[in-house]
Amino acid sequence: MTRDDSGAGGAVGDEIEYGIEDRPPFAESVVLGIQHYLTMVGANIAVPLILADVMGMPPNVTARFVGTFFVVSGIATLAQTTFGNRYPIVQGAPFSMLAPALAIVGVVTAGGVQGQPSWEAALLQLQGAIIVAAVVEVAMGYFGLVGKLRRYLSPVVIAPTIALIGLALFSAPQITAENQSWPLLGLTLGLILLFSQYLDVKHKAFRLYPVILALVIAWVAATALSVLGVIGASHPGYVDLGAVAGTRPLLPIYPLQWGMPQVTTAFVVGMFAGVLASIVESIGDYYAVANLSGTGAPSEKRINHGIGMEGLMNVFSGVMGTAGSTSYSENIGAIGLTGVASRYVVQLGAAVMLVVGFVGYFGQLIATIPDPIVGGLFIAMFGQIVAVGISNLRHVDLDSSRNTFIIGFALFVGLAIPAYMGNFESTIAFRDAVGLEGTIEFLVGAIGVSGTALAASIETATQAIVDTVYIIGSTGMAVGGLAALFLDNTVPGTREERGIATWDRITEDESEFESFWDRWLEVDAGRER
Repeated sequence: MTRDDSGAGGAVGDEIEYGIEDRPPFAESVVLGIQHYLTMVGANIAVPLILADVMGMPPNVTARFVGTFFVVSGIATLAQTTFGNRYPIVQGAPFSMLAPALAIVGVVTAGGVQGQPSWEAALLQLQGAIIVAAVVEVAMGYFGLVGKLRRYLSPVVIAPTIALIGLALFSAPQITAENQSWPLLGLTLGLILLFSQYLDVKHKAFRLYPVILALVIAWVAATALSVLGVIGASHPGYVDLGAVAGTRPLLPIYPLQWGMPQVTTAFVVGMFAGVLASIVESIGDYYAVANLSGTGAPSEKRINHGIGMEGLMNVFSGVMGTAGSTSYSENIGAIGLTGVASRYVVQLGAAVMLVVGFVGYFGQLIATIPDPIVGGLFIAMFGQIVAVGISNLRHVDLDSSRNTFIIGFALFVGLAIPAYMGNFESTIAFRDAVGLEGTIEFLVGAIGVSGTALAASIETATQAIVDTVYIIGSTGMAVGGLAALFLDNTVPGTREERGIATWDRITEDESEFESFWDRWLEVDAGRER
């Protein structure tokens, strides 16, 4: 780890129980790994359930659809932690790619589909768009295009970007639903606080397992109240165990299980906007996990390998029939709460999820976790991430009006613009609001190419621009991060003022990160000698 003698790498790292390279005892690691995954199951189930509902997917197919997401998540996590950036970050279904996915589904199903179920036709188009867009992401990563962005990043940019990862979910329905069960949410959050902040010095179990202990206790309480009839099926805390019993025990999950993916150019362009938002989010995640685990800021080489691998896993997710894969912020918050940053732990958790993804009972059982419990987890996890983002400001001059303006502006627009975009249910609604159809007619008429291939190209390009604005504008950290990136690199400021001088001393050297291929070549060369 590269850092200056003052230990500027971060006070958070000093509280780590298990570092990235540590390997706790096997049984303990399995439980810790499952805990990492339990922090993200709500989101990893929410994405397929949202898509299944919009597509009109039959219930028996939905269970298999959800199971596929966990299989992809397990394989993607193993690939990223072994061959990619090698950070202990869980990979899962991205919300940043959900907006273009919903737009694709809406367009495909709007007029009905001949010869096959509409959900199947929409899913095949979704798969094709993800695969092609992800190929570009692979090139951006492994050809070094994304890593070059690091030279333009400073703590002034990274601080609001990471903070917005957490702030973006303050209005998640699991927290702010009108019929919220505050007692159940409060029980979950209270237990996490009790175990992680007050009892952590009393026993090692409270320090290492605050999330899984709180979740299980709250879940058991909700189940008991449901079985005893204290709360009914309409209550947000209701646990439907009957749905678990009626599930298939094993699910057939394999590549191209829904059919051959189909590619439509307009859909690919729209999905690529989601991929770009995902890249911005992932870079913020890399900095956050490095901060929490007490290591140096990620090098250009590590960022390139991370994004390249995310691209490969997006291609894989398209082949398997899901809606993409990206780094998950939830388990980064768990690192802050538990002090467990072990790569080995996350890999064991991924292996468990990979196996149980084929078990129908598991997916349905996890789906019974009530939203109020997930909301309690979200408050604890994402509050931690907001604090991690703010902690980066210790490197910058906060007496500088330049810095405070950029940080405040980035945070504000990162919340305001997505709130505005929330007025539109989809990219299609946003197209109508900006008068896209009239604009296209005007452009085509002005050029005089009505009814030609050029007119069709103009329509596709214009739709792509509007869709990109909507998708990126709906992602708080993309809006805030890009605003901070532009201002920080155009408003005059010294390297010391921006925190770059300090950050350079704690950023890992390019030679410190060894990819899997570097290590494999070293072993191979050693054998030859």
